[in-house]
Amino acid sequence: MKRYKIGYTTGVFDLFHVGHLNILRKAKEQCDFLIVGVSTDELVEEYKAKRPVIPYEERKEIVAGMKYVDQVIPQHNRDKMAAWDFLLFNVMFVGDDWEGDPLFTALEKEFQQVGVDIIYFPYTKGVSSSLMKEKIKL
Repeated sequence: MKRYKIGYTTGVFDLFHVGHLNILRKAKEQCDFLIVGVSTDELVEEYKAKRPVIPYEERKEIVAGMKYVDQVIPQHNRDKMAAWDFLLFNVMFVGDDWEGDPLFTALEKEFQQVGVDIIYFPYTKGVSSSLMKEKIKL
């Protein structure tokens, strides 16, 4: 039996790469049911000030096609407590590039009060959608 019943992770998943695959695989290894929030185009524009290369509906289909993913939902905002209120997950999986970020430090305290763990996975070095875009000069 796996350590957690319901796991949750989020991301843009633009230009899907091995780093994305790694986080989904590692997350599924620790939970029975993995829910993935895929950021909408509007949300990405709001906080990154740029539109994804791959439109939301296509990114959602790519993530849903992964054998590690049980459910895909749209991520309309970055409010993880609101997501928990709706989904009632036991654990959230995040890349360790977010560890120590004020947003996640505060979230750790909030989640602690409702019994939710945050697990940080090592960032896959040398791979990111931003680096891929640079290489192909988008």
